[in-house]
Amino acid sequence: MKDTAKEFLGELVRLNISREDIESAKGVFSACPDVKDTLANPLITYDEKRLVIKQIFPKSLERSMMNAAKSGHMEEIDEIFEAYLDILLEKQKSIKAIVRYVTPLTENQQAELRRFIMEKFTKEDVDIEYKHDPDIIGGFILNAGDVEFDRSYRTSLRSIRDTLKTKANETVSNELKSNDIISVLKTGIKDFEVRSGASETGFIIRLGDGIARVRGMSGVMYGELVEFETGTRGIVQNIENNSVGIVLLGDDYGLTEGSTVVRTCKRAGIGVSDELLGRVVDALGSPIDGQGQIHAEDYFPIEREAPGVIERKPVNVPLQTGILAIDSMFPIGRGQRELIIGDRQTGKTSIAIDTIINQKGQDVVCIYAAIGQKTSTVAQVVNTLKKYGAMDYSVVVSASASEPAPFQYICPYSATAIAEYFMSKGKDVLIVYDDLSKHAVAYRAMSLLLHRPPGREAYPGDVFYLHSRLLERSSRLDDEHGGGSLTALPIIETLAGDISAYIPTNVISITDGQIFLESELFNSGQRPAVNYGLSVSRVGGAAQTKAMKKAVGNLRIDLAQFKEMEIFTQFSSELDTATAELLAHGRMLTEMLKQPLYNPRPHYEQVMLLYAAQHGLFKHVSPKELKEYLTELMSYINTYGQDIIAEIEENRVLTDELAERIERIITAFEE
Repeated sequence: MKDTAKEFLGELVRLNISREDIESAKGVFSACPDVKDTLANPLITYDEKRLVIKQIFPKSLERSMMNAAKSGHMEEIDEIFEAYLDILLEKQKSIKAIVRYVTPLTENQQAELRRFIMEKFTKEDVDIEYKHDPDIIGGFILNAGDVEFDRSYRTSLRSIRDTLKTKANETVSNELKSNDIISVLKTGIKDFEVRSGASETGFIIRLGDGIARVRGMSGVMYGELVEFETGTRGIVQNIENNSVGIVLLGDDYGLTEGSTVVRTCKRAGIGVSDELLGRVVDALGSPIDGQGQIHAEDYFPIEREAPGVIERKPVNVPLQTGILAIDSMFPIGRGQRELIIGDRQTGKTSIAIDTIINQKGQDVVCIYAAIGQKTSTVAQVVNTLKKYGAMDYSVVVSASASEPAPFQYICPYSATAIAEYFMSKGKDVLIVYDDLSKHAVAYRAMSLLLHRPPGREAYPGDVFYLHSRLLERSSRLDDEHGGGSLTALPIIETLAGDISAYIPTNVISITDGQIFLESELFNSGQRPAVNYGLSVSRVGGAAQTKAMKKAVGNLRIDLAQFKEMEIFTQFSSELDTATAELLAHGRMLTEMLKQPLYNPRPHYEQVMLLYAAQHGLFKHVSPKELKEYLTELMSYINTYGQDIIAEIEENRVLTDELAERIERIITAFEE
């Protein structure tokens, strides 16, 4: 509630407006919503508003209603009235209760119920409202304050049904055992009349755009999962003095103002198990690939504290992408967070998919989080992973563009919870967030609907914390804590190459380096279109094998000199020998670093090509013929050089003797 609205609430308290007058005013707004619009309309004159107020509102409220119309509080008037009624109840040392029943209570039962509520809540009086509700089948439901006592037959029957479902899932081959069913039914019927439950509840005071504002549930936690009376679930996102803001994880069909909400007393999470491998699930972990249900072994919260510094190990084990340009100059280690950034249609997703495909046989579990993507795009990614046999060790978590903002908001957190499940079992995990720009937009939409104050570019002030608490969960754990690792490849989309925009700079400052893809390079045929100047890995050589480190040499410096010299000499007609050699070497390196889509290079191939290029073994090959030449060369080495390949892969060291053998086999190929 705004400060000015609080002043208006204080005015009602000072004037000591009666409960009856407030209820009368609420009745006016409920019966005729146009009255609120009329009083809020700045085009209607002060005198006209005063005339309306005098005719339909109690005399004690005339002055207050005029002040509300003048200061623009009509949108918050319902909330102010509710807050004032709560103050009245506190002052009167009274509590309001609602009893829903099928069979009316006798006078003795009503008197006992009144005494019970007064003792339970230590109040001197209680205002009880009785409502006939045939939907509860039998028994009654009592709502007093934030607590609900459910003694209805409907809840008891649901409990029996849920128990039967659990028993059915536990039986072998899905065949129900009659003895189990009978024992469950006997227990259920025996406890039918004595079942009772007290849960903290609230009720909806405003609903719309996937956001519910709820009064009650005073003990609710941020990020807690709550359940509405229709079965729809929600996550608590705003906690205010008199209300709670909840985002709905589903549609609001059947929900209205006054509908009840119940606490689950557990944080929002996702069911996890090994059965997730090879599956496509939504942001709640439910399968959307039509291949049957997934039975959860454990429950992991989607929001979790990142591992501490003491629990982590240094990032010094490489995670090969299979892309020569990246593994040579911007290596990624297990437990690292490497940002992939660039304009749309520059090959960002392709780098991530290539990396997933390259993990085949590496004992790495891969998670692909599709945030705000078209369903057809996600289907294309899944088909590509299946085609190259990568789906066997991958999980795709999708919150498509057609789904509400809350689903897109929790999608990367749910994907990370799945990744942490596998990491807790000591596995190395790779997770791709595609992309966090859409994630930030979804969070902005959700925050504005929750009435959080907008800041730069209309994003809320905590948008940095949104991504930092997500990416900080990526780490490499020590042996004492399982020894697993979680490597993150977040993707950010820029506009016109502007990496200094709000969200890009936020994520750049969180990650351990970035791979910047440039539209001009992409359009000129350089694939992947990596800008070698703006890209960086802050882990660097620590995430490279000794063989790769030695083979790379001064590759990045050579490319930088080539780019600079190419610009400088583009208008020169005559070049000296040294400059011509530098340009020829640079063109050869540029051509060698071009790589076809979905064709990752193994480690040994990268080492051999880099060593040969840096030692002038490809000088005689023209750039146009280089692609075909390299294909034939690697085919020859795979046939006659298995001993060299085995030694590179086993020892991961490039000795002088091994380097000589590489030179000899390339010479033999040319001859």
